[in-house]
Amino acid sequence: MAFIHFLALLAVLQYLYFGVLVGRARLRYHFERAYRVQMNTLEQLIIFLPALLIAGHYVPGLWVSALGVAYLVGRMLYGRAYVRDPASRGPGFIIAMVANVLLLLTGLLAILF
Repeated sequence: MAFIHFLALLAVLQYLYFGVLVGRARLRYHFERAYRVQMNTLEQLIIFLPALLIAGHYVPGLWVSALGVAYLVGRMLYGRAYVRDPASRGPGFIIAMVANVLLLLTGLLAILF
């Protein structure tokens, strides 16, 4: 469970990092893109954090941790791709979204059964 809590904190740190990038982007031309990455990440965190912690409470940590790592990697890929070229953000978005859906389903099914 400690690693799952660690992943939750990493997700919040990742969000803060995206906030720093937004601040730096104010000095450059791609502010709007960096800001959109940050706001979309906030929207995803609302799903990710409770799903991660609830699934981690009921399901063995290795499976939940793998999904947590996939989410973080997906968000990082999404962020880098979106700032570079918004049309290329799809793969990172899909990785993070699939991880979120699987965490939600894992938590729900574990609670129900």
